[in-house]
Amino acid sequence: MAKKVLQINFKYKPTAEEIHKAFEPAVQQFVDMKELEWKIWLIDPAKKTAGGIYLFKDEKSVNDYLTGKIVASLKANPALSDLEAKVFDIIPDFTKKTRGPV
Repeated sequence: MAKKVLQINFKYKPTAEEIHKAFEPAVQQFVDMKELEWKIWLIDPAKKTAGGIYLFKDEKSVNDYLTGKIVASLKANPALSDLEAKVFDIIPDFTKKTRGPV
């Protein structure tokens, strides 16, 4: 089972502070996800874009996440747009040499 990296980006209409406040309650959902090894939360207030970099245990886990409730709620949120999700394989030997947390 190869680990998978997921990159999600989207644009938002509210302020960065409002986005932070709106997403704060979701943190515990990610803490509780057994199939998620870690998530890095991203935001660029100047461009009004946000997203995350995730490390999932395997392909099934990332696919389940992409077709699950959290991503569906992002897509349905009228304050968010242009959601883009990309799944990547990891090159383990290079990543370990450069101290990647995998």
